[in-house]
Amino acid sequence: MTADDDPTGEEGWGTYTLVFALPDPATVEVGALGTHDLPAGGYAYTGSALGSGGFARVDRHRRVAAGEHGVRHWHVDYLGGHPAVHLDGVVRAPGRDVECAVAGRLAAGPVDGFGASDCDCPSHLARYESTERAAAAVRAVYDAV
Repeated sequence: MTADDDPTGEEGWGTYTLVFALPDPATVEVGALGTHDLPAGGYAYTGSALGSGGFARVDRHRRVAAGEHGVRHWHVDYLGGHPAVHLDGVVRAPGRDVECAVAGRLAAGPVDGFGASDCDCPSHLARYESTERAAAAVRAVYDAV
């Protein structure tokens, strides 16, 4: 497991979790999942970097969150691209396919099906009372899987 504070990203493949801060409640449209009222808090989205490009996907998510890339392709793009949301950090598991194991051990998701259209998980988005709690939970789960 590596914590990621490096905006240049990391080559390779594996699993990652983005930790977002939502300081105030917001209404977010999530593509085909519709519009959702999200309470303030910390959010953790777990994704796979197994396909083409690997961890370059994390760099794309960073650009969306920074407002540098406007295309919304995945559910997480709608959350990360919302003006009230801030990408606070990234945790990676290079060389490990543990996406569903991580998502399943985090808190229940506020949006059913978020990021889980290609698996049987209820959601790959978890919500916590604060960003600090979200980050701590993510690190604990990555240590355990």
